[in-house]
Amino acid sequence: MSVTTRVQAEDFDVSAEYEALRTVTTGAGAIVSFSGLCRDEGGRLSALELEHYPGMAEKALARTAEAATARFGLAGLTIIHRFGKITAGENIVLVIAAASHRKAAFEAADFVMDYLKTDAPFWKKEHPKSGDGGWVAAKTSDDTARARWDSVTE
Repeated sequence: MSVTTRVQAEDFDVSAEYEALRTVTTGAGAIVSFSGLCRDEGGRLSALELEHYPGMAEKALARTAEAATARFGLAGLTIIHRFGKITAGENIVLVIAAASHRKAAFEAADFVMDYLKTDAPFWKKEHPKSGDGGWVAAKTSDDTARARWDSVTE
């Protein structure tokens, strides 16, 4: 089984990461990928600045990968999260989950994203085109999405 987790400033190539996981994964019948992009918020936003807690962010991704792999019986998993100033339209996060069946792959990708939104130490600062920006507050909806996994049993 192949598990990759990275926190990096550099952009990533979604196709290359998918192919890298596909070629080393055996026993997979489904591969699901999710790529999160920096939105322009209707033309209002020029960039997001993502800060992280070095060391802790990597450990959070590793813990999340371990939990997802065990819970969904994954054949492979890739999690990449960027930091730094990311302009509208650029990649922020990538999750690729490989499993025997599609349901496990879809659920694993969803699980990973819910955990990243709440458990990984990343902070977002908006850079609007107007110049007046600020830090993005945590959302109750993210906590609710994360909490649903506590009540779901496999």
